[in-house]
Amino acid sequence: MNGWIALAVLVALAGSTLAVGETDGDGHGARWPAGQANAWYAQQPWLVGCNFIPSNAVNQLEMWQADTFDLDTIERELGWAAKIGFNAMRVYLHDLAWKTDAEGFKSRIDRYLDVAARHKIRTAFVLFDDCWNSDPKPGKQPDPIPGVHNSGWLQSPGPKVVNDPASWPRLERYAKGLLDAFGHDPRIVFWDLYNEPGNSDQGAKSLPFLQNVFRWAREAKPAQPLTVGIWRKDTAINGFLLENVDLVTFHNYGDAPGLKRQIKDLKAHGRPVVCTEWLRRTAASEFRTHLPLFHREHVGCFNWGLVAGKTQTIYPWGSKEGSPEPETWFHDLLRKDGRPFDPAETELIGRLVRQSGPE
Repeated sequence: MNGWIALAVLVALAGSTLAVGETDGDGHGARWPAGQANAWYAQQPWLVGCNFIPSNAVNQLEMWQADTFDLDTIERELGWAAKIGFNAMRVYLHDLAWKTDAEGFKSRIDRYLDVAARHKIRTAFVLFDDCWNSDPKPGKQPDPIPGVHNSGWLQSPGPKVVNDPASWPRLERYAKGLLDAFGHDPRIVFWDLYNEPGNSDQGAKSLPFLQNVFRWAREAKPAQPLTVGIWRKDTAINGFLLENVDLVTFHNYGDAPGLKRQIKDLKAHGRPVVCTEWLRRTAASEFRTHLPLFHREHVGCFNWGLVAGKTQTIYPWGSKEGSPEPETWFHDLLRKDGRPFDPAETELIGRLVRQSGPE
């Protein structure tokens, strides 16, 4: 047992007062004590992976809807991820996939998890999202706009619903239905309940919905830890998150000195720290600068993107229609045939994963 594991176990023995599955006085699941969260993290390998969507999906609905769910592409691309050394994926779901076909959606999630598990990859699922297009619709999804970063990505459920409490019962059924179905599934490493709450000019208007999402998830009492990432300086939302997450997660698209400061600040809360979004090569957020820091600090990390595809995240934020392929990719690791954009990056991932020890 190395030093950081030993320390975490001691903390767990001293500080854990509520076992997984126990409840608070109201019969709801309760936040994990810090000791329990640290003990859980001590049992994990160094979590390293990416935000995954298959290259032939423009958004979450195209990934998960029955007509466009492509397990062959998922199998191939997760195989490439495993060969690199990745052991975890962060994967977005969508409430409309549940609304239109709940049983089929659960079946497709299960089939995805089987494929990932065969490649020794565990998954962190994202339930809701405040980013990009605000009016999601089921059915055929739009083609990507050539050269435009994430032109087809969807919010879930979108501001009309987030800002309308009368619409929330459907979302409660979705969240609890997922957690009831998969809340004790060892193929899932943690639940990321809500991506970047308050984005798309929502600000604190998303806080009431966020609070209810946590309540629904706690009532479902999953065995896996719950989190939502810190993504910007927002005292109302961040204060709520730091008082309610089991593990502290965050997004960082800045340089290495800023990342180091953020890790130090977040570790001060005494809980495991994982970066669920990073990599912005054109702004000094690179594998050569950041991955050794994540490894040294034992901070799990999920860069944005695996295979360049219909999300077009090799282009920068704000890219214009018709932009040529950039010489330096913004996000993503691999070309459509599995070749790396930069072989030095994939070599570094594999080397550091091997140094982190057996899983």
